[in-house]
Amino acid sequence: MSIALSDEHEELAASLRKWAASLDALDAVRAAEGDADARFDTVWTAVEEMGVASIAVPESTGGGGGSLLDQAVALEACAYELVPGGLLGAAVGAIVTGRPGRHAVQAHPGGVLWDGGTAGVAPGVIGIDLSARHAATGEGVVLDESGRRTAVTLGAAEASGIARWCLDTAVEYAKVREQFGRPIGSFQAIKHLCAEMLETAEAVTAAAWDAACAADGDEEQWAFAVDVALATCFSGAVEVAKSCIQVLGGIGFTYEHDAHFYLRRAVSLRGLVGSGDEAAARLTAAAVAGVRRRVDVDLGGLDEPLRHDVRATAERIAALPEEERRAALVECGYQTPHWPAPYGLGADPVTQVVIDQELGRAGVTRPDLVIAGWAVPTILQHGTDAQRERFVRPSLLGDLTWCQLFSEPGSGSDLASLRTRATRVEGGWSLKGQKVWSSVAERADWAICLARTDAEVPQHKGITYFLVDMRSEGIDVRPLREITGEALFNEVFLDDVFVPDDCVVAEPGDGWRLARTTLANERVAMASARLGKSVERAVELAAAGLDPAGSARVGHAVALATVCGLLGVRTTLRALGGHGPGAESSVAKLLGVRSRQTSSALVVDLQGDAVATVGAIERDTPGISADVWEMLNTRCLSIAGGTTQILRNVAGERILGLPR
Repeated sequence: MSIALSDEHEELAASLRKWAASLDALDAVRAAEGDADARFDTVWTAVEEMGVASIAVPESTGGGGGSLLDQAVALEACAYELVPGGLLGAAVGAIVTGRPGRHAVQAHPGGVLWDGGTAGVAPGVIGIDLSARHAATGEGVVLDESGRRTAVTLGAAEASGIARWCLDTAVEYAKVREQFGRPIGSFQAIKHLCAEMLETAEAVTAAAWDAACAADGDEEQWAFAVDVALATCFSGAVEVAKSCIQVLGGIGFTYEHDAHFYLRRAVSLRGLVGSGDEAAARLTAAAVAGVRRRVDVDLGGLDEPLRHDVRATAERIAALPEEERRAALVECGYQTPHWPAPYGLGADPVTQVVIDQELGRAGVTRPDLVIAGWAVPTILQHGTDAQRERFVRPSLLGDLTWCQLFSEPGSGSDLASLRTRATRVEGGWSLKGQKVWSSVAERADWAICLARTDAEVPQHKGITYFLVDMRSEGIDVRPLREITGEALFNEVFLDDVFVPDDCVVAEPGDGWRLARTTLANERVAMASARLGKSVERAVELAAAGLDPAGSARVGHAVALATVCGLLGVRTTLRALGGHGPGAESSVAKLLGVRSRQTSSALVVDLQGDAVATVGAIERDTPGISADVWEMLNTRCLSIAGGTTQILRNVAGERILGLPR
């Protein structure tokens, strides 16, 4: 995905990319090799005619009258084609002066330097970026804080364009380049490398987008968003460019291939905008002071017909005693508004967002459905009327607790290889096998269970989806102690457990399809302003004082957690625009796992040698004991629900289109 989310911005980006491609920009860069005075005049004439650098300049002074986000979309598109000649400097200078012109920006110990005029564009020095010329002397004026933020924001947009080109180039090459008789993209190592590039590119894009969006709002929020971008985008673009060359192999190391020009631009941008570690340290200070990124969504007036009634309902629920709120949420459909009536409202994305906003405003928190949140949608979509009547409402009310019996000792991510058997008996089925990693199985009322009902067909076609009464004879639940010392999971042994026919969901053999079910009307939600448990704990430790290196580490954790939230916001905005989920929704889990694991490890690391003498490790004991528990417990996140490695395979194949 690109910075552009709206139809208007997508059209702008597509138009400018097509135009930029027609300039044959890299031909101009190659032709100017060794020419320190090259101004790329032919390209620049086209840039001026298109008004690309002055999109955010007021119309009254000859500009396009657009926003900083409009300008960011344009610069990302042009960076994708590596338009030369200082477009970034021209755009920043035009915004600073309020009029179109050809300006330059450059690195300076005092901050980002602006030349203040039109003369310093080609001062005679060829740097690492062969598509630009930068001054060797610090002549000019250092941008004020608003100008610095503008430069970082638009530089981040260029970084996003670079990362996008590098990702696309690597993926396309991996699809067609063959080694050992197969496309290299079918090899897991290449697939994972491309998926990691996708993760980083999505993070870069989300942070760049948010910095541009925040410019029209609160100054404190813009400063925070810009520092997230500075801590994320520029090193991210460098890493994606490096990985692109790695995927390309020897051809990527040649001067003839374009990849090195993108790496050069990324490295130059990173040097231009300032230190990512310093930005991270500022994020830590801001977080300690209570600042969090809050993204306001403009619903375009579509919320106005809904807002009054939703607010009244939310306030009515908030006025109830705590023990009565769950039933009230279920009764009015606010517990699961995206589910179809009568269990939800079949709510569209706008309605879902309004309900979330008003419940949050009223201080009402929805109960977590846990495994019921996976089981009930399958019953809703594929079950019988009797099954829906029997299970849905009691599950919503919390009267039924569910567990999941999917994974087996020999079938983790490779779920299709499961060995639990279901044999036909009078009136139903007899299940025999072993399940593992089943949380709350020791107290669950019911389980969703996959078992093999046909061994004569391909693995994924012979699986059936069962609803199992956990009080049935033949079920043996054994606690499974984890690395935390606790037993959150269980092994479950099924010894000729009878399941009646009315507890089969859909038809025998449909289990694989059902296991992947989500409701067509997906849940839409805005991200919380909180940074996550361990990142908030790291901020708490930072408040007590850290050295500069420690402060930077906390700030990078703040930046990553913020980006994870931004991915969710972008997914919601796509839904509000009538589009299906993009790459953000798939990448969010991978980056979210990384955020939780690295931040929990950081919290422990920040406490130094105290970790060696910690006593009993308990999650409910404040301080380092709970911190160590959290660090150990989060190790499961890259395993549960599909390992990170398997999810990267899926991302590589389903999002990037790499071959199996």
